[in-house]
Amino acid sequence: MSAALHAEKLPSKTKMSAEEWKTRIDLAATYRLVAHYGWDDMVFTHISARVPGPEHHFLINPYGLMFDEITASSLVKVDLDGNKVEDSPYPVNPAGFTIHSALHMNRDDAHCVIHLHSDDGVAVACQEAGLLPMSQHAMLISKDLAYHDYEGVALDLDERERLVKDIGNKNLMLLRNHGTLAVGKSCADAFLRMYYLERACTIQIRALAGGAKINPTNQGVDTKTAGQGGNAFEGSVGNLAWPGLLRMLDREDPSYRT
Repeated sequence: MSAALHAEKLPSKTKMSAEEWKTRIDLAATYRLVAHYGWDDMVFTHISARVPGPEHHFLINPYGLMFDEITASSLVKVDLDGNKVEDSPYPVNPAGFTIHSALHMNRDDAHCVIHLHSDDGVAVACQEAGLLPMSQHAMLISKDLAYHDYEGVALDLDERERLVKDIGNKNLMLLRNHGTLAVGKSCADAFLRMYYLERACTIQIRALAGGAKINPTNQGVDTKTAGQGGNAFEGSVGNLAWPGLLRMLDREDPSYRT
């Protein structure tokens, strides 16, 4: 199945604001980037973005499309109750609605939410100690990382309250035995946070698999590095890397913009 199959039924760029269309392009790009880095899980994880405006609508993936098939026009617009607010030939994953609506409802700064089931992210989420401060990538995000215990497939709406409580004001979370999650004021910020979390998880899995003794950092360096991470993911890192990431996608396949 591809977006082209239902092209005649998809919303038109001419029928929405320029701000919404830009959000759609950025969100479709985020899906393509997740596929590019190999973090997708067929059709079974989710990335969402809030639609600019007062309506409290957000965009999420059309359930059934692979991440490298998603386009700006194929994204599905829903309200906070999970109801489609415009015609779409595609359904929405109910588990995706549970996790994403929890954060969009309760965090004004949660304009983009990314949830993944990557191999290394899930592997670290299964480890009792969680993410270890063994690499620069891990230390830079350590103060911004929360944890949420596994409760089964996220179909129960009452889990939303616990998700929100556990993440608090942080922007990254390991869902125990499940996967990774990132929040950002833009798709760029959320993606760069997720990039650092996924890289940190990969480094941890590879370092532990090597069997050698892990080199400890000097006392206080992990705290220093966490402080240096500070507000780096509030626009600055994203603004530096995002244009280059879009250029890479445009070279590979610019159809995400359609």
